[in-house]
Amino acid sequence: MLDIDPVRSKAQADEVYELAYEFTDWLRGRYPEMAKEIDVYLRHQKFDEQIREVLIHFTPPKGECLLARQDGRPIGILMLKDLGGGVCEMNRMFVRPSARGLGAGRALVEELKRRARDMGFRTMTLSALPRHHEALSLYRSCGFKPDDRKRDAGNSDNAVLMAIDLGTESE
Repeated sequence: MLDIDPVRSKAQADEVYELAYEFTDWLRGRYPEMAKEIDVYLRHQKFDEQIREVLIHFTPPKGECLLARQDGRPIGILMLKDLGGGVCEMNRMFVRPSARGLGAGRALVEELKRRARDMGFRTMTLSALPRHHEALSLYRSCGFKPDDRKRDAGNSDNAVLMAIDLGTESE
């Protein structure tokens, strides 16, 4: 059985920490030529600090962290952070390779969109590297469209930027 829950306990935060570092290992494996750029990005994002303190940085009202479990085992994460002005960013999407195809990614995205609306956000943005074909296809199927916003210092020059209007998107 697939469950999607908000992260609120130390035990859940420990599972998020483990999955988040599996994500960084996966990134380095998929993009070995970008190892330095990935490290710069992670430092710029204060990744380790934020993941160690996920209960501070990714809980309402300024953020959210969701944990996917299959039959009680942690298999995926997805986070949201407030960018201000009614805009939030979806980031750190990861589903363990062994659990892909179970619908966890879609369930995480849809639950995060619902929670973002409930938190009062009007727009959700994201960025992904262009070889994240699986993720980009998922995001498009969940209603995300290309976004021409200005890149911030943390976005790779070749990152694909997407957004969704949470106020008018159909369920």
